[in-house]
Amino acid sequence: MHDVLDELHRRWSAGETVGVGTVVATFSSAPRAPGAAMLVGADGEVVGSVSGGCVEGAVYELARQVTETRTPVLQRYGVSDDDAFAVGLTCGGIIDIFVECVDQRSMPELPELISSVNEGRPVAVTTIIEHPDPALLGRRMLVWPDRVGGGFGSQRIDDAVVDDARGLLAGGRSGVLRYGPEGQRRGEGMAVFVNSFEPPPRMLVFGAIDFAAAMARMGAYLGYEVTVCDARSVFATKTRFPEAHEVVVDWPHRYLTAEAEAGRIDPRTVITVLTHDPKFDVPVLEVALRLDVAYVGAMGSRRTHEDRMRRLREIGMTDAELARLASPVGLDLGARTPEETAVSIAAEIIALRWGGSGRRLVDLDGPIHGEQDG
Repeated sequence: MHDVLDELHRRWSAGETVGVGTVVATFSSAPRAPGAAMLVGADGEVVGSVSGGCVEGAVYELARQVTETRTPVLQRYGVSDDDAFAVGLTCGGIIDIFVECVDQRSMPELPELISSVNEGRPVAVTTIIEHPDPALLGRRMLVWPDRVGGGFGSQRIDDAVVDDARGLLAGGRSGVLRYGPEGQRRGEGMAVFVNSFEPPPRMLVFGAIDFAAAMARMGAYLGYEVTVCDARSVFATKTRFPEAHEVVVDWPHRYLTAEAEAGRIDPRTVITVLTHDPKFDVPVLEVALRLDVAYVGAMGSRRTHEDRMRRLREIGMTDAELARLASPVGLDLGARTPEETAVSIAAEIIALRWGGSGRRLVDLDGPIHGEQDG
């Protein structure tokens, strides 16, 4: 829903009722991830996308219908690859879309949601999308790491959903939770979609060199909040790294330690060490490899790597800690230039995030995106 929030708020503030379709679950090669949304205004204008064009027409008509009836609908789109063109889902995947009407009456909590998103405070919107009691469909509850807004009318349901939603929110993930009708952990009948709104993940690039400039551009393109850090003020300048959100002049290990102690490092953070200088990269890697982050990579030749590993062992790093280090960094793409190297590193980060093999798709069989269940 991130991509339609501004337009949704504008129309909500004007007192308009709109239809909103949200991808809540995907299977096989579905084109959009859970949380992707499409808004259909009272004037017929469409904002956003739920399928990259495959089933927008069908969702448009359903959104118009739901706006009139005010009855939300959970709809599944997609069939086998052989018949996919018949329903418009040309990729052959399957997507579940929850379509509802949104206005000031149905979503009074929207301003608080907007405020949290704009201020970078993590928040999850939990919505009942399936339940034996139709009156509960579309009920919402906002969940922050430290508080809750609203509820579903049952303490048992609220407690179960809040606990699980916070787990998804901490990992920056959206998805469907399933319970019994009364919130039983082992049961069926109720489905709750958790739409996580969290600040962008961070990418920390240590070493203000030409490869770092390319890495900063790539990180920003992929949606990371990029920080470039180097102890040398003559190199660490905003002019040299215009795509970086922040350029810091400090010793890398000191900066990373301070960020971790301030709680600004999380399991989604990726760290790339591009310094090529032991006095910089060994101290920062000692800190980085002991943090709960998504990725730690260090650039250098195999000789540099062996020397770096020896130095890290000498200061007491364990084999388990060293096993987390991606070095030499990146996938084997034959990269030569800084830009190609940045693509190689980014490809490794993406592959690790989603469990990709790093092999050519033409050499593989099965679904392109793997089996996804939201």
